[in-house]
Amino acid sequence: MIRHFFFDRTRSTMGLILVLTTVLLIHVSDIRGQEVTLNLETATIQEIQAAFQAGALTSERLVKLYLKRIETYDQKGPRLNTVITLNDRALSRARALDEERRQSGPRSLLHGIPIVVKDLLDTHDMPTSGGFLPMAQSQPGRDAFVVDRLRKAGAIILAKLNQSDWFAKADFGASSLAGQVQNPYKLGYTPGGSSSGTGAAVAAYFASAGLGTETTTSVRNPSSEHNLFGLAATQGLVSRGGILSNSFTLERAGPMARSVYDVAAVLSIIAGFDPEDLVTQTSIGKIPAQGYTSFVDPEGLRGARIGVLRDLFSSTPPEKEGVALIEAAVSDIRDQGAFILDPVTSGLDLYPIIRNERLGHFEKKLTTQMYLDRLGPGAIFRSMGEMIEKHPDLVRDHLRERNQVGPLDQEAEYISLLKTRRVMRQLMVSLMDEYQLDALIYPFKTLPAWEISEGMTSSDWLERIGAQAYNPLSSMTGLPALVAPAGLTREGLPIALEFLGRPFSEATLIRLASGYEHSTRHRTTPPSTPPLPGEILHYSPQ
Repeated sequence: MIRHFFFDRTRSTMGLILVLTTVLLIHVSDIRGQEVTLNLETATIQEIQAAFQAGALTSERLVKLYLKRIETYDQKGPRLNTVITLNDRALSRARALDEERRQSGPRSLLHGIPIVVKDLLDTHDMPTSGGFLPMAQSQPGRDAFVVDRLRKAGAIILAKLNQSDWFAKADFGASSLAGQVQNPYKLGYTPGGSSSGTGAAVAAYFASAGLGTETTTSVRNPSSEHNLFGLAATQGLVSRGGILSNSFTLERAGPMARSVYDVAAVLSIIAGFDPEDLVTQTSIGKIPAQGYTSFVDPEGLRGARIGVLRDLFSSTPPEKEGVALIEAAVSDIRDQGAFILDPVTSGLDLYPIIRNERLGHFEKKLTTQMYLDRLGPGAIFRSMGEMIEKHPDLVRDHLRERNQVGPLDQEAEYISLLKTRRVMRQLMVSLMDEYQLDALIYPFKTLPAWEISEGMTSSDWLERIGAQAYNPLSSMTGLPALVAPAGLTREGLPIALEFLGRPFSEATLIRLASGYEHSTRHRTTPPSTPPLPGEILHYSPQ
């Protein structure tokens, strides 16, 4: 192509050189832009959308690639056992969305993107079991709020996933309905709970991203065990409507993904006010109009002010390797231009305070009842008491105790726990305010996954060695937290760092975590689920 430029004689020679240089750069850019490589193993949602736009990939083909991975690695090969229900309409939905894209363009960044969700989130076209065998055929009549948001944005709900059982006796990361989820980083080791299937499935890239839920750490624990980014948002940013929950005070849903960008893309869709969950009214006016992906920044750490919360470090011998990885992460953050204030301390022994999970004990019965009432007359059970009566040998022992809880306004311990939660939230915010910090950082966990054959929960492991098995500070304050990979142990097991922010500071956490992600690149594919043929595409952009 011949380009003509007209210059005024008064323009300097330097101006001419500048113009010619610009033309050369454009030409070189055109040459380099003739071929793009899309690797399903590492592709972000943004990169997948670029391939859609170029006509190099369709949603239908993408769904087929993910289904092939599920076929190869979920019930065969390493048998990760993540899927409870596959959406048998996923391919037809993908075709319809491809046609819609051709006719009118994409609805959003998630148009045609497959998402997997924990089997606590209601789906009108697939059962919601909570992993509990007697609820295998429990069919909601409508979607959970966040699932509805995803579908309206053009996302495809590809599968409902296995998890720690919500009611029955089962091993950590296992359910009475589908059995044990495996950790693809090291088979035979715990996958984290309770969103175990979501963690393993997203790590093995059975979908572009996933949704988990947590009462204490069940989004962030499996994210940490699977080398993922996982976000537990500010209480009130993401609705719990249509989610089978343990606690109406603690429960949160959040995105789990292989990149910060994908976490931000999903959050942009699911955040917002839901009349069914009135706590979400606190989010009104606090969600960025441009969404959260605009805050993804490779230079996101430069100029940031971050405090190292030393109260949540431990130096017991079993943790030394994990602590070393966290210390290296702190150095990496400093090297990227962040101001690190170290140490920051509350002056309290935080562990006994934040590990008090009794709020869930008091609220389980009522929260379960609220969910069963939402199902209407078609509900398999009318109450938690009925579950216990019909399946006395299957249900967890603690359900009987929790079913005896009376009116909450008459429970002095419960009222005290709510006060403690408010005090802890104020304490963390005041620390950030006092030192003008953007966030606090600390280990989410410094202990790697343990062998499933040990038959232990996180709490059992904690009691056995007296060290940090997980970190529920975010849960016990309702403050937003984003976990990020901090590297692998010598045995190849992931360790995670956590960023904690002020209320509704998700944009800031995304900026910080994306800068950390760009400078460290700790994400690796699990050795048990390597790439398959056809997962790398080469194309020329339009």
